[in-house]
Amino acid sequence: MTGSLVPGATNFRDVGGLPAGEGRTREGVLFRSGNLVHLDDDGVRRLRDFGIRRVIDLRDEDELAHAPSRLEDLPVEVQHTPLFLGSVASFFSRELSLAEMYDGIVDDSADRVVQAVRGILVAQPALVHCTVGKDRTGVTVAVALAAAGVDREAVVDDYARTEQFLSPERNAAVLAAIRRVYPDNPHTEDLAARSPAPVMRALLARLDREYGSPAGYLRAHGLRDEELRRLREVLVG
Repeated sequence: MTGSLVPGATNFRDVGGLPAGEGRTREGVLFRSGNLVHLDDDGVRRLRDFGIRRVIDLRDEDELAHAPSRLEDLPVEVQHTPLFLGSVASFFSRELSLAEMYDGIVDDSADRVVQAVRGILVAQPALVHCTVGKDRTGVTVAVALAAAGVDREAVVDDYARTEQFLSPERNAAVLAAIRRVYPDNPHTEDLAARSPAPVMRALLARLDREYGSPAGYLRAHGLRDEELRRLREVLVG
């Protein structure tokens, strides 16, 4: 796994190199990150070097307006597939836990999770991102990897790695800003700065129980069997 950083892009990495049975995920095919508003010239060049052809942006319209992606003249197709039904702020005002947020994504935005996974199949290399690259991106990429046959603990570990890419300075500033508005929220640190392995492990186990597997979840919400086969072909070598 390269873990390659793109200047100005938070939490940018390649998900290549993960064990998947007797194979591994292909490098240079699927990337994940936070938003692209702060890309500098070197960051734009790095995206060009990676050959990114499709960007799957999971943010809502307010986030797009507030932090437009800096893609310059890169030859990319941008797919906007917002996963939250409601504002980001609503998760803090409703005092939802991280696990409850993830349940909401797979329950309320199932068709959009399928759209995002289907977008990976349209053109590669593909980049999936949201604002931080932690929750919406974490759930989407985890479901896609698990459905493609990536070893379960490798999927969980990839999700959990996000904490390594969020700087203490960034976390302190974000937490302070949130606590000024929602001083009593008990889940602020998890929502803003953490990606605990047990939360993702529990979400994938729930999809096992209710749908037989993450692939079964995608199939139940419209992804065809041939698309699932193609997903494995695209991601695993």
